[in-house]
Amino acid sequence: MNILFSGNDNVFDGILTCLLSVFKRTKAQEAFTVYVLTMDVSRIKPEYIPISDEKIAFLESVAKQYHPQNRIIKIDVTTLYEEEFGNCPNEQCYCSPYTLLRLFIDKISEIPDKILYLDVDIMFNREIELLYDTDITGYEYAAARDHYGKYLIHPNYINAGVLLFNMKMARETGLFEKARKLIKTKKLLFADQSAIYRSTTRKKMLPQRFNDQKFLHIHTVVRHFSKRLFYLPYPHTDNIKQWHVSKIHSVFHYEQFDDVLYEYIYLREKYRHESKAKFEKKS
Repeated sequence: MNILFSGNDNVFDGILTCLLSVFKRTKAQEAFTVYVLTMDVSRIKPEYIPISDEKIAFLESVAKQYHPQNRIIKIDVTTLYEEEFGNCPNEQCYCSPYTLLRLFIDKISEIPDKILYLDVDIMFNREIELLYDTDITGYEYAAARDHYGKYLIHPNYINAGVLLFNMKMARETGLFEKARKLIKTKKLLFADQSAIYRSTTRKKMLPQRFNDQKFLHIHTVVRHFSKRLFYLPYPHTDNIKQWHVSKIHSVFHYEQFDDVLYEYIYLREKYRHESKAKFEKKS
């Protein structure tokens, strides 16, 4: 199975927690290949630097504990981004320019014919096979509805945080090429998400349980910790992520991910300790 993430050096906690939830919930015996798209656009913000090789190596060491053939592959697309999207209308989009990187995957030879794109603020509550084994023959991708967009924009407006791509068909229809053209020429409210939605020829709609952005049910496969609206104690929005462990317990009262989060805390501290030791040794 093939998984795709994208982001800067700050996505380490998200990728680690998401992958741990995948490994701990899966029943599959096969290995995973995980691709991480990254880039250096520190000209926009100082923190917009690529995820480090040290973090990728640590993530791979964790992954190999679950299957010796699991791989984490870093792909730097800085040059591609600057050529295509440098100073484009959506560079200062609602999230970050790293959300645009998935629009390059048709140009990357390493990307296989079937791949699951995931935002890093995602946890699997049930086995990934329930999603990955979806038949997408004849579709460019499969996606679930956006929780708010299905009311405010269109009943079938998708959330791009979970996208199961049929790369062969997407290349044939020019899905990504059309999306890139929109990004370069029009300012879009939700940037990449809107560009993919507008460029789609044929998509397969998934039940909400494959990208639940607000609730966690017994049947939920993917819990997406995106920004959401809270009504109490007064109407407000909050952006609680799964690595905000205290809030996962105090606000959501979730215990379903405790096995993942406890291991995450241990591994995070292990990485920090090892990094500190390496730094002191060099000094």
